Amino acid sequence: MADIETTDATGTENQDVITTARAWLAQDPDAETRAEIEALLAAVNAGSADAVAYLHDRFDTRLAFGTAGLRGRIEAGSARMNRVLVSQAAAGLAAYLLERDPNPSIVIGYDGRKNSSVFARDTAEIMAGAGVRAVLLPRLLPTPVLAFAVRHLDVSAGVMVTASHNPPADNGYKVYLGGDDQGSQIVSPSDADIAAHITRVAAERNVLELPRSDAFETAGDDVLDAYVRETARVMTAKPVELNVVYTAMHGVGWETFSRVAAEAGLTTITPVTEQQFPDAAFPTVSFPNPEEPGALDLAYATAREAGAELIIANDPDADRLSIAIPDASKAEGYRQLSGNEVGWLLGWRAAVNNAEQPTLGGALACSIVSSPALAAVAEAYDLDFVETLTGFKWVSRVPNLLFGYEEALGYLVNPTTVRDKDGISAAIDFLSMVCFLKDQGVTVERALEAFAEKFGYFASDQLSLRVTDLSDIATIMAQLRAEPLQELGGVKVDEIDDLSDGFGELPPTDALRFLLADGSRVMARPSGTEPKIKFYLDVQRPTEKRAEASVVLAAIKDDLAAIAKRATA
Repeated sequence: MADIETTDATGTENQDVITTARAWLAQDPDAETRAEIEALLAAVNAGSADAVAYLHDRFDTRLAFGTAGLRGRIEAGSARMNRVLVSQAAAGLAAYLLERDPNPSIVIGYDGRKNSSVFARDTAEIMAGAGVRAVLLPRLLPTPVLAFAVRHLDVSAGVMVTASHNPPADNGYKVYLGGDDQGSQIVSPSDADIAAHITRVAAERNVLELPRSDAFETAGDDVLDAYVRETARVMTAKPVELNVVYTAMHGVGWETFSRVAAEAGLTTITPVTEQQFPDAAFPTVSFPNPEEPGALDLAYATAREAGAELIIANDPDADRLSIAIPDASKAEGYRQLSGNEVGWLLGWRAAVNNAEQPTLGGALACSIVSSPALAAVAEAYDLDFVETLTGFKWVSRVPNLLFGYEEALGYLVNPTTVRDKDGISAAIDFLSMVCFLKDQGVTVERALEAFAEKFGYFASDQLSLRVTDLSDIATIMAQLRAEPLQELGGVKVDEIDDLSDGFGELPPTDALRFLLADGSRVMARPSGTEPKIKFYLDVQRPTEKRAEASVVLAAIKDDLAAIAKRATA
């Protein structure tokens, strides 16, 4: 396009961002994002202050590569997800792999989001061009299949192009490592090392001039077949007739889940047809996360029509699992279990199964924001209990792991097969448990009651505050540190642990833990993937005092909501 003449009113700072945008435009291989920048530059030339602001928003920062990889809105600019950024990330990751392995290899997967297949192919071509053996999965598949493939193919690394349960306009880039990392997601210092290589590529290379090659491999269906076989083995109970409704949330879960279920002997699965197949527009949900209000409305409607005994929901890349059970007291006719409730039951099941093995021992693990209930299970069955930082990159690395979870609907039930949360294997494990219970004439609701009777009553809840200005998160955390809370829900705060300097064996993280006089606990932390600050609330009482626990929990939540509101006023 013709050079844009800018006026003195733009100033030096604005001229710099215009120069940066032009340089980006010159290496952007995507017609859609090129058009975005061209339109903004034309608007700047016409004197639009808004267009200048948009350029600053797109280019003043860079989408940071960290232990969660990359994740952001698909748009042009260094602060967004696009082909330029992904190409730089692929080249940087290739340089990292070549530095640590004389014969590196990588497997690449992708889901059904916008540009996922494009980003995956860019990665494969750049890896092959750099001399890294690259294997592209045969089509869009769940994240757990990619995590499985890293170990199954014995490669150096894996990349999954997905934004998981983020808003429809987002996409992302998750990195796994093989070898000693056993197929887990990256942790520090690998993230910083990869990021340094990416930064160097961005500073020194035009992505259009990066070596590319189509000499990458495309995996056959044998990888998926192997995942299906291994995951079906999670079904250890005798299959019984179950009426189950399943939703893929417009994601990639249905094909793989239905195959695993059939292999496991579970045949009566009714899909939510409106959400059965991948659709990057996510037309029936405003936010494709099973935790969000309204996300399961179509599943409830399908379940009511089918008279279903159970609802299973995966998020769009099928690494998370949500469960709902019949409940006549609810308007929907079903009650969605919390992530903690599912975690309690699956953890209890893992402990019982381990107790029946000739070689006993192992560990149960959960993140610091998950319920303390799993610790009670571990103690009762003489197992190790490990608390980790939030994120499955930590949970999956616990030695001798039997089962691990985090309350955000992530579960690891077969760590010898997959070293990441897996919503499909967790669903099969839950179905196996339900089959066993049904054969004994026991419902899931009754199993939860039995858990409370054996281990105590645990009441958990959370408060999420979504912000539009990310600085609000730092403001709230700073205020909580500067003005320590003395009381929550009418209960004295006995102790405050600031985890930003590390705590015990935990590495530093931006989180606060409030321990109350009655044994209640509150965690506060910024979300790692969304513009939110989250508060996690846990109250424990003997089962006969469960009503008291609910009252205290509600009072704590009210106090936290008021604190958050004042901090952002």
